[in-house]
Amino acid sequence: MKCPTCRTENKLDAQFCGICGTALSCKGEVGDIRQSRVGFGEAIGLGFKNYFKFSARATRAEYWWFMLFYVLVSLVPVLNWFVWIVFLIPTISLTTRRLHDIGKTGWWQLWYTLIASALWGTASVALFVGFVSAAGMVRIFVLAGVALVAAIASAIWFLVWLARQGDAGPNKYGPDPRTTPRA
Repeated sequence: MKCPTCRTENKLDAQFCGICGTALSCKGEVGDIRQSRVGFGEAIGLGFKNYFKFSARATRAEYWWFMLFYVLVSLVPVLNWFVWIVFLIPTISLTTRRLHDIGKTGWWQLWYTLIASALWGTASVALFVGFVSAAGMVRIFVLAGVALVAAIASAIWFLVWLARQGDAGPNKYGPDPRTTPRA
């Protein structure tokens, strides 16, 4: 059986692709028609077209192409603050739709932001206090190290979620964007 995602040939009785892990059995859950992958230009268009759309789902390609465009545009120093303002809402809505694709609520990005801010803030303040204070502040440096490691771990955890393949077939947030025609 040929994998619909990576086009690898698998055993006829295989339930999942041996290369990418896509579910191969289509027992009415996943439509037979697969959409073409979202390209760079289409992802930018979808990101701005769905500016205030916090429902439905977004594919990995749609999310990562849009994020690449955001990073490239934000590299222009003169436009940096303007770019941040223009991209704030579509980035939040796209991240919400991306989380919906893996079956998570969009509120997870708020929790991640709060946790990451607290951890990075704790690490920064502890390092500052450790360097400014007198010698013997080992506990402060340990706190800074633990907060730094936890902040990095939480960033990796969130990135893994954003990089995960979405749920095959419909989930509680809507139909599979890989099999449903794009509007």
